[in-house]
Amino acid sequence: MNALGYYNGKWGPLDEMTVPMNDRGGYFGDGVYDATCAVNGVIFALDEHVERFFNSARLLEIKLSCSRDELKTILYDMLAKLDDNELFVYWQATRGTGQRNHAFPEGNSNLWIIIKPGPIPDIYRKIKLITMEDTRFLHCNIKTINLIPSVIASQRAKEAGCHEAVFHRSETVTECAHSNVHIIKDGKFITHPADNLILRGIARSHLARACRRLGIPVEERDFTLSELFNADEILTSSASTFGLSACEVDGKPAGGKAPELLKKIQDEVMREFSEVTGYKKN
Repeated sequence: MNALGYYNGKWGPLDEMTVPMNDRGGYFGDGVYDATCAVNGVIFALDEHVERFFNSARLLEIKLSCSRDELKTILYDMLAKLDDNELFVYWQATRGTGQRNHAFPEGNSNLWIIIKPGPIPDIYRKIKLITMEDTRFLHCNIKTINLIPSVIASQRAKEAGCHEAVFHRSETVTECAHSNVHIIKDGKFITHPADNLILRGIARSHLARACRRLGIPVEERDFTLSELFNADEILTSSASTFGLSACEVDGKPAGGKAPELLKKIQDEVMREFSEVTGYKKN
């Protein structure tokens, strides 16, 4: 079996799983989620992802139906049922089940899990970006399943032949549709502060820690569109892409001015990942 679904204790082939029509996720996107990858039976950075998941639920006042350790046990039990060696692991909790009503329903939250094949990315490939005004709400730090603005931005990026859309509020760059974004300038790694305008990405944290281990200064501060366009290098990071660098933004060449430093950082990110999971690139 290569793709599994789980819903409140029941599991089976992903394409055969169903959920109740009255699940709050369908009416309101009323839930939170997290995701990461697994290699060789190891779910990467699981403690950090589970901690963020529980924090997102707390911020939305969703009472989860399991503890942190119980969730980790369920995820590993599911993982053991699959044959593939490289997998994408996704889980979410919705507020519960009840006839459509904006006020919170009584009862427990619902736990969903999806595990499917997910090849480990080539961190060294170049990507293209577009920029878009950030019109999302002011709780971007919560990993909620309300993702319509990100869905639209991702579609615009796809139509432009690009990998990602970089959000900005006026001149300040925030993050991407489904990644964090960072720049390298004058030997420094610069990333937006982990405030309510961005998601505190786990891959973002690992990138910053990699830089610190290498002695590269890390600055958490606002940076502008002008700084993005004039950066020595531009990186995006997520659990499924680690730390990709951009060669183009809005159709104009970008980055490419500090390739040795960039590769040094990417090598360190992959070294850590390989050390934890035993991953070896074919």
